[in-house]
Order: sequence, then structure tokens, then C-alpha cells
Amino acid sequence: MILYNNHTGILKEVKEKPFKLERDIQIVFEKNLDIIMELSLVKSEFTIKNKRIDTLAFDKQNKAFIIIEYKRDKNISVVDQGFTYLSLMLENKADFIVEYNESLKQDLKRGEVDWSQTRVVFVSTGFTENQIQATNFKDIAIELWEIKQFENETVTINMIKKSNSAESIKPITQNKQDLKKVTDEIKVYTENFHLDRYSDQVKELYEQFKIAICNLHSDINIVPKKLYIAFKLKKNLVDIVTENTGLKIFINLRKGQLDDPKNIVRDVSSIGHWGNGDYELSVKDTKDLEYIMSLIKQTII
Repeated sequence: MILYNNHTGILKEVKEKPFKLERDIQIVFEKNLDIIMELSLVKSEFTIKNKRIDTLAFDKQNKAFIIIEYKRDKNISVVDQGFTYLSLMLENKADFIVEYNESLKQDLKRGEVDWSQTRVVFVSTGFTENQIQATNFKDIAIELWEIKQFENETVTINMIKKSNSAESIKPITQNKQDLKKVTDEIKVYTENFHLDRYSDQVKELYEQFKIAICNLHSDINIVPKKLYIAFKLKKNLVDIVTENTGLKIFINLRKGQLDDPKNIVRDVSSIGHWGNGDYELSVKDTKDLEYIMSLIKQTII
């Protein structure tokens, strides 16, 4: 991607300003974890069993620990290192909980953590084609994020998406006991996980709402989680839960922020619910699709 400055009407290329140190990248991420990834910082430079984790973070939405590593060296094997960290966490769960409680002055219990949604994130100014292909599995709990900074103090951050044809990593790990243990406990959820057990009518309904939501903004990402399918820009805009007779949609706005003239949504701000936001509606068909999109669009503005 090439950036241009357009102050005078004549485009002038904004040149990349490489990070001098790996630590510089780490500082940017740790100061802005909530903005970039909706995570909370637990500990910088967390050491366990003679291994140093650059950043230990926590995903409060999904109750899961996230390990973040920053790399300027393009020759590392992100898969080998990623599985090492995942295995380290699963074998030392108590240590991670103790660090969380001591650092954040909380009382998190082991049973409150969803270890299945643990993941490792590698952050770099660039990845090789081999590194990208090595992580191109739909169910690998390793993410690659690319960061670049430019002369005009602009920073771009992008998660490298897996291809639509990405296969499962499980056939590769089944004959390696240490890897199999990780893939058996840690799950990477997919749209099919939420759809496979339901009727064709529910699947078709989901596809129609999916297309409509994605048409609201070109940068919307679909991120399946354990309990719902999230549609995200910088944050979750809307979460969809699949059900036997249709869909349950959660609009991620706080109580009082949604303009709903037809009064079709339900206020769930004071009761437990799976999705984010204080508004819920159940749909069984597409008759209100256009109106519902007008509600969801309010999360983007």
C-alpha cells in the first residue's frame, strides 16, 4: 500500500519510516491495546519457565489470555514458536492467573478463563510468504499482524487474513503428541461451527444478513467466537447467534444510544446475554432487513 499526501492537489508519496527497534513496536501496541485489539494489558516482559513473553494480554469479552510477540527478524518459524507458547500456557495455567490477579488487582478464578480461546499474535513490519502460508490454517490459534509507520506520523496496522480455502491443521498435528494436545484444547471457531447443525433455512438467512452487514462498510471483518459470530471494524458492531428457528442479533450500542422508531429491539442491558451491546432482536425472515441495517449502521457512525 502506498500513502500519498494531498495538501496541494498534487500527490506526494509519504515514505515509510521504519521502526528502529522491536521495542518501539511493543510500546505502540502496549499503550494502545484496547484501541487496536480490544485487549487489556496484563504484563510487559512476562517471564515463565525461562521463557520471556513480550506482552501478556487478556481478552475480557471472551475471557481468554493472549500472548503477543514482536518480530523484526523475518527468518523465525512463527508456527514452532507459536505452539511453544500455547503449550507453555496450557501447562502453567495457574501462573498466568496469578500474574493477572497481581498485576490488575483482580480475583480471577481458573474456571472463569476460557482456555479454548487462547491465541498467540505475532506483530511485525512484514512477514515472508513462507510465514504467511505456514499459518494459513482455518483452525490455528496463531495470528499475524503487520504494522508500518510513515514520515507524517501515520501508523497502519492490519491483521493478515487467512484465505477462504484454508484447510485444517489437525491432520498435521495428530501424529505429534505435543502439538495434538494444543489443538485438542484450543479451538479456533468458524462460521461453520455455528451453522452446521442448523437447517438450510437458517443458513440462508444468515448469509443474507451477513451480506447486508458487510455491505455497510468495506472493512468489516467476520470473527467467529465460541458463543457468537462477530462483525467488526475497530470493535464489534453486531454479534449474531444462530438458533433453531432463526438468528438472534445483538447491536453493540449502550442503552439510550440506539434510535429505533419501530421499537423492534429488546433492551437487554440489565440481563445476561451472549453478545455485546444492550440491544437484541430475533429474526426469522428478511422482511425487516433494510430497517435492521439502518439500526446496525448506527454503530458505524
